[in-house]
Amino acid sequence: MAIDLQTEMLTLRRNLLAMGAATEQRLSLATSALVEGDVDAARAVKGGDAEIDAMEVDLETQCMRILALGSPVAHDLRFVLSVIRISADFERIADLSRGIAKKVLRWGNGNGPTEVPGALADMASSASAMLGDVLAALSDEDVERCREIRRADRRVDDLNKEVVATSRQLIHDDVSRTVEAIDMMQIAQRLERIADIATNIAEDVIFLAEGRVVRHED
Repeated sequence: MAIDLQTEMLTLRRNLLAMGAATEQRLSLATSALVEGDVDAARAVKGGDAEIDAMEVDLETQCMRILALGSPVAHDLRFVLSVIRISADFERIADLSRGIAKKVLRWGNGNGPTEVPGALADMASSASAMLGDVLAALSDEDVERCREIRRADRRVDDLNKEVVATSRQLIHDDVSRTVEAIDMMQIAQRLERIADIATNIAEDVIFLAEGRVVRHED
């Protein structure tokens, strides 16, 4: 059964960007939940997992259909291969956002910090900005912006080290706050992973635009 390849490709692009926007919304809500203690935002993230999962399955199905029936080549083939990788990355970011939201919901029962450390709030802001930038880069196939995203990942790594140091000091100063400190380190770990995944997506966009694999380049 023949398909109209260009129509299929346009639909695939639109659906990938829609999944990206939904993922960005999840991370934005998780960030608000963390920084502002917004329990309603945390609940929205926790309850919205099925939508992202369904989007990933639909995109994978579309990709398989195009590969089987459309025989894409060159840029079209690179785009289909990139969609398979990027949609899985979006799903992972949504899962990590859900993990952050679950921590905040537990804090809402009086188990969390009275104030989120500045470095952790900065991590959330930086990771969210990286995801927003990579979505724009994906839409425009903007290679230069992708290179900036790769550089931004180092700042998130530095902030993570700061959160770990602060959390360890908190345990040293008051052992009764050990659970709180561990929660903060785990949230920081999730945010660092989100930044890493955004960087992976940026590298896939470079592959899409230029046909070069830069994943292991400095």
